[in-house]
Amino acid sequence: MAVLWRLNTASVGDVVAALTKRRAVNYSTVQTILRILETKGYVTHDKVARAFVYRAVVDERQARRRALRHLVSRLFEGSPSLLVLNVLEDEDIDPAEREQLKKLIERA
Repeated sequence: MAVLWRLNTASVGDVVAALTKRRAVNYSTVQTILRILETKGYVTHDKVARAFVYRAVVDERQARRRALRHLVSRLFEGSPSLLVLNVLEDEDIDPAEREQLKKLIERA
């Protein structure tokens, strides 16, 4: 999704090329993921010559919200407060960042 948001439109090959800069990826894996994202309503495609050119249908904020709702329902018994509690109790979070999160919660 990040590649599509950055490039606006991209073929499977374009996505593979962009991702390969960070780590090796398989063309068919990227193609499968794009199909799944399309089925879920995150992306759509146009056929240009023989290639499918994909573009994001949802922006980053919408995608994050959808993913977070899914995460809360699947792993945190539908409880956003249980998710937040787990985040605040995570020892790997920088103490300054944890304090910032607490302040944001208090303001909300």
